[in-house]
Amino acid sequence: MAKSPILPADVDTLLIAGAEREPLLEAVRDEALRRALPRLVPQTKRYGSVCTGGFVLAALGFLDGKRVATHWDSSEPLTAAFPNVSVDSDALYVVDGEVWTSAGVTTGIDMALAMVAQDIDSTIASEVAKRLVLYARRPGYQSQFSPVLQAQVKGDSPFAELIEWIQENLGAQLDVPILAERAGMTERTFHRKFVASTGETPARFVEIARLDAARMLLSRGLSLKSVAAQVGLYPPARLTEAFERRFGIAPRLFRDMHAEL
Repeated sequence: MAKSPILPADVDTLLIAGAEREPLLEAVRDEALRRALPRLVPQTKRYGSVCTGGFVLAALGFLDGKRVATHWDSSEPLTAAFPNVSVDSDALYVVDGEVWTSAGVTTGIDMALAMVAQDIDSTIASEVAKRLVLYARRPGYQSQFSPVLQAQVKGDSPFAELIEWIQENLGAQLDVPILAERAGMTERTFHRKFVASTGETPARFVEIARLDAARMLLSRGLSLKSVAAQVGLYPPARLTEAFERRFGIAPRLFRDMHAEL
């Protein structure tokens, strides 16, 4: 808690903590906060929120045009209340320029480690993670819920065998004509039924499967070139672009942080 006035020059990282609905509404109405944030935010290196704290920033216009994360239970209310904010309901945390947002409280730890890695280096971030006794096999940038894993759980899915085949052949060409033929359907019927079953288009589903596999391989310390080839996202630049878009972190940095733990 600050014991003296906070000056803009004193703020490096500004985060709004989450809370229940009523405290959040009180924060949005708080005149002192409404005066302070417009003064502080432009002069910070980065700003953002933990869990539902994004509602405060969104209400004051600081998330317009930004991609953000929030708790899965709050993603729809946040989207409905602030249509100018792009809510990623799947990510554990998101970095969009100077805006850092985490989905929950514990994922804020993962986000903080990424800040340490950015400000200092990945070695120090790894040492901090060790001190916190964080489990290395849980990547900090995984989705809250993976459609791939959800589909696997549904053993009665009409596409269970196809999904298993996809995951065993990520390095192959996996476009709709090939998948539809393997499923024994026309492309239009396959696309419609696949979306109804998984909630994702075939192309999006395949990309998620590839990126989830890439994350696992990177955590083992494999090179970007090797990972890109194995998961069908070659060349490495293609893997990097897709990985950063989904997880908010470069695959090389992710590997350095997690393979050392």
